[in-house]
Amino acid sequence: MAIATDELLAARRPLGATGLHVAPVALGTMQFGWTVTDVDAMRVLDVYADAGGNLVDTANMYGGDQSLESFAANRAHVGVSEDVIGRWLAARGARGAVVLTTKVRARMWDGPDGEGLTRGHIVRAVEDSLRRLRTDHVDVLYAHWPDPAADPGEWLETFGDLIRAGKVRHAGTSNFCDFAGFGDQLSDLLARSDADPRLARIACEQPRYSLLNRREYEARLQPIALREQLGIVTYSSLASGFLAGRFRSGVAGSARQSFAARYMTAAGLEVLDTVEAIAREHNAPVAAVSLAWILAQPGVSAAIVGPDTPGELLQCAHGAHVELSDGELRRLDGVAWLASDPEFVNW
Repeated sequence: MAIATDELLAARRPLGATGLHVAPVALGTMQFGWTVTDVDAMRVLDVYADAGGNLVDTANMYGGDQSLESFAANRAHVGVSEDVIGRWLAARGARGAVVLTTKVRARMWDGPDGEGLTRGHIVRAVEDSLRRLRTDHVDVLYAHWPDPAADPGEWLETFGDLIRAGKVRHAGTSNFCDFAGFGDQLSDLLARSDADPRLARIACEQPRYSLLNRREYEARLQPIALREQLGIVTYSSLASGFLAGRFRSGVAGSARQSFAARYMTAAGLEVLDTVEAIAREHNAPVAAVSLAWILAQPGVSAAIVGPDTPGELLQCAHGAHVELSDGELRRLDGVAWLASDPEFVNW
């Protein structure tokens, strides 16, 4: 595909009704401090920016291998992703060119307010994130996943207070509609904020969505997103790299291969075979076709990818330029999975 590198991610899509416009391929950073060193992470960030990308997604818990065991043994490394991004933003003077998003919910310190969606946890965690990110605000703050023990009105009001203080621009949720048995909690949050102007209104949702997991977005969230003008930014878009063709039998993988192993079945390989065939027809990377399918779905603003190398990132970036025909979309729909077990549920 003859596209100049600096034009790969130059196109912009509206992030729902936020007024923000973002690159269709977002840079996820869960791998920073896990499968990518800080030096290599900055190289990936440089290439992403040079390609025209502007949506950088992180979370305060990112760092280590995303397990409870890693958290317990490596407490000092939790937050390393934010720290790397903050150092990069400061060194490059890039804050104004980046739509920066982070998340709150995970255990970050000991004690009763060390995790969750309580006011005390949210306020302290956001201050910590801003310090690590070396900025005075984030563009979207996501509630990372539901907290059954928290009062929705309290945490929505806390998000609202942070928005009024200028420390957060927009409120978001992740995994609040049909993830891991939680059901639809998003509709209630929207109704609450519509009834009380003190409460932040959810502007964005991050669902797990890919050719190997369609139901969480399509069953209930998609109609809500279209009706409420929510920004939708998908994660696990490449199913831990499986849909990029990284873990074919006999091909050496990475530390994330164990998460993709669940897809290494006859049905999973049928999906990958179809993606690879279409990629050959377009002379495009496999990852690009997998992402192009997501980006063709109504309501999707951007798809998050988590590349370990600049080369992997550039393969993903081509997804913004692959235009799938109606026939190709039907071919992919015909083999796609309705649902699969999530890669990360330990938290």
